[in-house]
Amino acid sequence: MFPETFETDRLRFEPLTTETIAPLELYEYTNPDTDFGAVATHLTTDVHETPNDAREYLFESEKRWDEATRANWAIYPLEVEPAAGVFAGVASLIPLWEKRTARLGVWLRKPFWGRGYSSERAAATIAVAFDRLDLEVVSVGYLEGNEKSKRAIEKYVERYGGTYDGVLRNWVPLDGEVRDLHRYTITAEAWETNRPETAYTMLE
Repeated sequence: MFPETFETDRLRFEPLTTETIAPLELYEYTNPDTDFGAVATHLTTDVHETPNDAREYLFESEKRWDEATRANWAIYPLEVEPAAGVFAGVASLIPLWEKRTARLGVWLRKPFWGRGYSSERAAATIAVAFDRLDLEVVSVGYLEGNEKSKRAIEKYVERYGGTYDGVLRNWVPLDGEVRDLHRYTITAEAWETNRPETAYTMLE
């Protein structure tokens, strides 16, 4: 269903499983003593308090992949990039089959911020949603206060002819609060008009 290993100009994507990354390695990047805590405040992914939390997260990722309800890919910079081959974060695509829509998500480790990886990942996962899964709409959003995500999202949504749909009040329960979500969408028609020449290359 979902593409497995693929590449963009600077990144490689592999299914997020225990074969891709060991639970203890993932825990090194997502435990409470890392900078992941600052990232997780704007995500629906929790900090992993123990190595077993990371293990359970990977098992859940594998299960959702097999059920075709969510694709999580581990992101690795290619040889042309600094820190080539180092785990940089996770790209997500959540198909809402009954709505003919896909939701996109991403989190990047702090050393990989500011490199344009989010936009490069967006082009690839949007292409998957429309070209491979034959969906009609891609949606993406950011939680109120996440200015970094706002800037990144607005840049590629505009590039691919998308629109800002508005704010969904009290939409995301997180850390004992209910947060507002700003939502953007890109249609298949807009993508076809504005798509890049090559969004990703399959390695399967």
